[in-house]
Amino acid sequence: MEELLKKYPLLKDQNVPRETFMGFESFIAMLQKGNEEINIISKETAKNDVIRERHIVDSAQILDFVDLNSSIITDIGSGGGMPGIVIAIMIKNLKKSVKVNLYEKSHHKSSFLRKVSRDLKLNTEVIQKNIFETQNLESGTIMARAFKPLPIILELVYKNFSSYKNLILFMGKNGEQILEETLKVWNFDFEKKKSITSEDSFFLNIKNIKKKHKN
Repeated sequence: MEELLKKYPLLKDQNVPRETFMGFESFIAMLQKGNEEINIISKETAKNDVIRERHIVDSAQILDFVDLNSSIITDIGSGGGMPGIVIAIMIKNLKKSVKVNLYEKSHHKSSFLRKVSRDLKLNTEVIQKNIFETQNLESGTIMARAFKPLPIILELVYKNFSSYKNLILFMGKNGEQILEETLKVWNFDFEKKKSITSEDSFFLNIKNIKKKHKN
């Protein structure tokens, strides 16, 4: 366990079980192997020391905001499985029965997500569809990382989800400015938390999305 913990220093205070770290390591090996065949993540961030912090820990840090009591959590543009697969690994070892729906329109990435889910025995469903064309969705937590700009995601959730609990979004270095601009058009409650992996980043926990009426 000590050896595993050393690989994830930023999670040392998070009380993460050993099985979760082992799941992360298996996922990393699959990501690196898959990345040689299809372009899942950049070559730079696929290196061992970088991948753990940039992709795994970065995704894992949102767990406190995820509603684990709902039946479904939705990752709206899963790509290589961040944050969806990472959260599913954590949920499995918390012995929660919530299912993670992974939306990914790419055939190759969807196949990769299915293989990872099977091999790691995760409670996920990979949905190979363009989420923008899917209506009346229901979810507990919705999450997105490196998917689309904030206003586009708000529009998607507002129009395509008939019910949801909260929306978790990762914001980069222009995040403050984007948030300020977006609040001119949209009303929503939000909580902001600084990222543990990057000085310039934060993530938002958003609820009650409403469009402002134009005067």
